[in-house]
Amino acid sequence: MGTTIYSQLAGQRAVVTGRPLLYFGAKRTIGPWAERLCSEGWQLVYAEDISDLQKLLATADFKVGIVALDPQAIIDNGRRVESTIAKAEQIRWIALLPREAMDLHPLRELIGGAFYDYHTLPIDPNRLLLTLGHALGMAEIAADALPPEEREVRNNGESEMVGTSPQMQKVFKEIRKVAGVVAPVLITGESGTGKELAAQAIHERSPQAAGPFIAVNCGALPANLIQSELFGHEKGSFTGAHQRKIGRIEVASGGTLFLDEIGDLPMELQTNLLRFLQEKTIQRVGGREDITVDVRVIAATHVNLEKAVHEGCFREDLYYRLNVLQIKMPALRERIGDVPLLAQYIFRRFADEKGRRVKGFSEDALHTMNHYDWPGNVRELINRVRRAMVMCDKFLISPVDLGLERRINSRSVVTLSEARDKAEIDTIRAALGQNRGSVSLASRQLGISRVTLYRFMEKHGLSRI
Repeated sequence: MGTTIYSQLAGQRAVVTGRPLLYFGAKRTIGPWAERLCSEGWQLVYAEDISDLQKLLATADFKVGIVALDPQAIIDNGRRVESTIAKAEQIRWIALLPREAMDLHPLRELIGGAFYDYHTLPIDPNRLLLTLGHALGMAEIAADALPPEEREVRNNGESEMVGTSPQMQKVFKEIRKVAGVVAPVLITGESGTGKELAAQAIHERSPQAAGPFIAVNCGALPANLIQSELFGHEKGSFTGAHQRKIGRIEVASGGTLFLDEIGDLPMELQTNLLRFLQEKTIQRVGGREDITVDVRVIAATHVNLEKAVHEGCFREDLYYRLNVLQIKMPALRERIGDVPLLAQYIFRRFADEKGRRVKGFSEDALHTMNHYDWPGNVRELINRVRRAMVMCDKFLISPVDLGLERRINSRSVVTLSEARDKAEIDTIRAALGQNRGSVSLASRQLGISRVTLYRFMEKHGLSRI
């Protein structure tokens, strides 16, 4: 069967017949046996340096690879080689090296931590073919064992928003709907739920995608500089204004302006922002000229703006101007079944930071993560996984490495009723997640009627989306 790959020399797609075999190293080592490998159905694709290797890994789909470098070169550049091949988790790597090189401790560590197998020189073609066949078989079994949603995530390297839960599918659908229009969007949700990622996703799918994406954290700007930062200023407009400054709104012209933590914007700036949204013009501080700005505004907040309006902390007219379209980002604890998928995605993305021995998560770790409330949401998950990848000195990350064991075990169930409620909630969430929000299928799995399941969902305030 033909396989489409990128030629590292031509930079264009080419159809390769047979099973692609990525070869990283000097051609002379494998050269005498290239024809034999080809006759057995393998098609060699060469990467002579680390740059070629990285390009091929980014543009082609391989299942088996050979690394045949000088042992000293691998020792000297071992971390770079390891970090590069570790990111291609779907590939089973074979080390090709002189027999005496196996006496070198650093090389043994590298092979033990990053390679599927090794083959000592001189090449025994029959033994090498057997090793390659086993490696290909294991790679295909591993790929088939992945759930469809994780295979989709692996094939979509551009996406930072990962999730297959009904809650996230709803968010993805809403992003696609609002992206095509230029009306303002208000993104709500707890801190760490990915509001800026949602804003970027809207921008990338919008008519303004070719323009800039300018993010402003309204809560992080000094109060005395916010107006200048947003609207810019003219030379001499105030002490220290030695030259004209173009503000963030003007810089975003032709693209998207993302106002994060809009609820922290001072009242006086809310008035200026409202005028800009109404008139599509701004004035720099110290200037008199109206400047027309063509920009789409996306705002985000973790606070309840309706409550802020009621309390007089946020202008009602500005709230309605910003809240034309709304997307609510769900908390991580509400995203049924997404935590293990996200953890694996984070593990792969930061593979170059992990210890050599670390291969993944233990079942206890996945179970513990699934039952933790994640007050810091996805941001906390990323933080804990990255720290565990560095600190873990075993093959599998444990709850202790994640810093979660004490937190989980320290919880005390006050009453039997609370324990029963928690068990019901966990079981219903799991069933809905496994059946993609289908109440009919979930009720059948749980052995209860749809009416009974709806009653339980209403009792615990659960939703199927």
